[in-house]
Amino acid sequence: MAVPLVFVPGLMCDGATWAPLLPALQGSGQVGSLLLIDHGRCDSLRAMAEQLLADAPQRFALAGHSMGGRVALEVCALAPERVSHLALLDTGHAPLAVGEAGQAEAQKRQVLLDIARMQGVRAMAAQWVQGMVHPERLSDQPLIDAILDMFERKSADDFERQIRALLGRPDGAPVLRGLRVPTLILTGRQDSWANVEQHRAMQALAASEAGAVLEVIEDSGHMVPMERPVELAQALLRWLER
Repeated sequence: MAVPLVFVPGLMCDGATWAPLLPALQGSGQVGSLLLIDHGRCDSLRAMAEQLLADAPQRFALAGHSMGGRVALEVCALAPERVSHLALLDTGHAPLAVGEAGQAEAQKRQVLLDIARMQGVRAMAAQWVQGMVHPERLSDQPLIDAILDMFERKSADDFERQIRALLGRPDGAPVLRGLRVPTLILTGRQDSWANVEQHRAMQALAASEAGAVLEVIEDSGHMVPMERPVELAQALLRWLER
């Protein structure tokens, strides 16, 4: 039976994140309707989750990438009965660290916001992308241009709202422990922002009831959906069969 599938993008991302996956998924017979979420003017993860639930089918599979994974956890906190499958991709569950570590993260995000305000969103994205794809893909101009174009469709105000949402993120551990649906936890081997160990910790929290599966995509950084769409599509189809 085909399953409705909702895709939740990450920071400053949109449907272009998922576009490379669509031919394989739509041709599989396993995916019914597809909904590509846009976070609009929301400035909290909870508001993003509430907006998603207002637009989504009554019951659906849910895949979130990066910040979208955080939103997906909020959806599961608000309405777990509506989610049939959960995929958390290149993401995390920990709240903002206390003390100097949290201040350092906030400061790094502020530096990028300042660039977006003074030099433009594309200039900020050109800095951001340096650590977000596999090092060997930095010379892949079509990939880099697709990422920069995607960011440029958003504004500095959008960036500020989404930073505010991320800095206010809750601890996702209780949600992970409560999962009761087939769960895929996946990251790129070279994801320096959301590394493999972080995803192992998430799997350990979710494994007992959800049967959470961890998959690592080789030769990929943080932007797995755009860097390795074939491998990710295959992993998602295996997940939907469970």
